[in-house]
Amino acid sequence: MEYKIVNLVALSSLGNNLDLYNLATAIPEVEYEPEQFPGAILKIDEPKVSLLLFKNGNIIVSGAASEKDIKTAIRKASKIINEVQKNVSVKDRATYKIVNLVATSNLNKQVDLFNAATTLDNIEYEPEQFPGAIVRVFNPKLTILLFKNGKLICAGAKSEDDITKGLNKLKKMLADTKKK
Repeated sequence: MEYKIVNLVALSSLGNNLDLYNLATAIPEVEYEPEQFPGAILKIDEPKVSLLLFKNGNIIVSGAASEKDIKTAIRKASKIINEVQKNVSVKDRATYKIVNLVATSNLNKQVDLFNAATTLDNIEYEPEQFPGAIVRVFNPKLTILLFKNGKLICAGAKSEDDITKGLNKLKKMLADTKKK
């Protein structure tokens, strides 16, 4: 089943503590409101990603379309931060761990969400609240938003293999609803 990755979320570290207040006052692209969130947000235009910066030097890259974007974003962020905080080195070869992949796909057929929700245990469907069904897949642990037109959003994967396995499980689950 074909899918398209639309968002990668990765965790990395800059290796040194960060002075978030100092960064926010010196860099216009940094937002920092400690009473609302303990980290600062750095938005980069190319690639279009957001980075959450934490005092301990950890960063979360969100919105990347590829691993190349993650590497580029970490390098750019470390370069921007290095201009203000010299103790943070520029990361030419950043290490990171992907913690979430989000993908879209299409079953290319209509889905009877009401039937699926009444037949299967791990589907929530409340059309008054949300037009799609929330499908929970276990092993790999994923959440899939499934719409009656067959389009879907898969979140929570740690790898592309997780996405493939999860989508195959979804197809099997939906096939089982027709047998009951």
